[in-house]
Amino acid sequence: MLNLNERFVKEKYDENGILIDFKVNAPDNFNFGYDCIDEIAKNEPDKVAMVWCNPEGEEHIFTFKQMSEYSNRAANAFLKAGIKKGDNVMLVLKRHYQYWFAILGLHKIGAVTIPATHLLTKKDYVYRFNSADCVAIICTAEDGVCEHVEESLPECPTVKVKMVTHGNREGWLNFDDELEAASDKLERIDTKLTEPILMFFTSGTSGYPKMVQHNHGYGLAHILTAKHWHNIKAGEGLHLTISDTGWGKAAWGKLYGQWLMESAIFVYDFEKFEPSAILPLFKKYNITTFCAPPTMFRFFIKEDLSKYDLSSLKYATIAGEALNPEVYKQFYEATGIKLMEGFGQTETTLVIVNVVGMEPKPGSMGKPSPQYDVDIVDPDGKSVDPGTVGEIVVRADRNNPPMGLFMCYNRNEELTNKAWHDGLYHTGDTAWKDEDGYYWYVGRTDDIIKSSGYRIGPFEIESVLMEHPSVLECAITGVPHPIRGQVVKATIVLAKGYTPSEELKKELQDHVKRQTAPYKYPRIVEFVDELPKTISGKIRRVELRNETDK
Repeated sequence: MLNLNERFVKEKYDENGILIDFKVNAPDNFNFGYDCIDEIAKNEPDKVAMVWCNPEGEEHIFTFKQMSEYSNRAANAFLKAGIKKGDNVMLVLKRHYQYWFAILGLHKIGAVTIPATHLLTKKDYVYRFNSADCVAIICTAEDGVCEHVEESLPECPTVKVKMVTHGNREGWLNFDDELEAASDKLERIDTKLTEPILMFFTSGTSGYPKMVQHNHGYGLAHILTAKHWHNIKAGEGLHLTISDTGWGKAAWGKLYGQWLMESAIFVYDFEKFEPSAILPLFKKYNITTFCAPPTMFRFFIKEDLSKYDLSSLKYATIAGEALNPEVYKQFYEATGIKLMEGFGQTETTLVIVNVVGMEPKPGSMGKPSPQYDVDIVDPDGKSVDPGTVGEIVVRADRNNPPMGLFMCYNRNEELTNKAWHDGLYHTGDTAWKDEDGYYWYVGRTDDIIKSSGYRIGPFEIESVLMEHPSVLECAITGVPHPIRGQVVKATIVLAKGYTPSEELKKELQDHVKRQTAPYKYPRIVEFVDELPKTISGKIRRVELRNETDK
């Protein structure tokens, strides 16, 4: 075994064996594809990298040698198609195993990967393609993805290359055919640690999604995620993180840290989350470590867990939303496993975490990650005392940030400077810490909505609703929900000539589903005569939220 994690990081532990310092040490030309996947393939070619299956019974087990060869084929196919270093390429591949071939191939040629969900519609693609000047898209033929892409293309002149898998499409290259025709040999292409490798679109509350850019060092920072949060042992076990590849969480649990630990990942390519279908997989495939958002654990504990053999599971982690202590309690009573919460953002890796060996406090995010200098500050940037609510920040020089922090909001210097100034990265999340140093989440400084693991920005939904002739004004807020964490609520002032009705509610909900990703639609619609506003005319969403909470 290579012990890649030991090669690239320096660690320090306290007298109880708990991690207290973590620093990434990498060469200037580090590239995950060559320096992780290819290295393992060269030394342990038959070592299992991925166990993949789907509800239809199809199953594939891929070794690191196969991952190396398939990613080389993908790289050569991309080069042949005209994709080159620095190009922005969107991947919409759900949980298909082709995603891993594609992203590794893009890493190897130095192109920038933009993961995206298959739930996007024309409006979403137009914005994303043009904002990033995408030159190519590799996507699934399922769920009407190709149709939505094609609808957007007349307005997106930079997109030149279209590849599809899980079906064929006239005018598109077939990704699988291109792989088979390509060579599995590839000369190393020079890339730099500080060059961009990934770009995530992340929803905000004051505009359309921001483009969060990461460099080649981002993957290395996830060694801490895998080793010290997921508790993955070097070269051992099988890890399952439930996430679609279109979301940043896939990078946390289905790619970088796990493979830098030389451990295998488990992928279940399902359409709809069904606890009764997923729970038997733990026994069948001997899954040892598991990570999911609280929503999924809420569904799990509503099942009779005694009907399932979970004896292979040794460790479980949770992130994406604040953890309800009752969920922690019930899962522990059913399995004997303590859920270890962690907190991070699309812009970061783990910022606050219950590392291996810590005793979790149910409902607490844990303590600051040893990788970062984390603090809670007041509006003036001064540290607050224990028990006082403030904003979570990372103390870091933007010109020399620790590995794992984002480079910038691409093409948006104003937003970058707003988030990163005076030597601090401002997360926009608030918390307080107790006397033991544990952090307790309070909420956003803005109005982001977290529902079933999705991050939803109100502005996007408001913009779509305002396109409907019946809507004069509207405000989108999150409403607490026992299963989903939050659901989207639309508070609407109707235009003249329209009256509230159940039929109109349904029409507006369907309108949102058609115009943007369906998971964003408002499950609650309330009609009002006027919206609360500040003197300057801004809608007071906080007042709407407070009314809901009463």
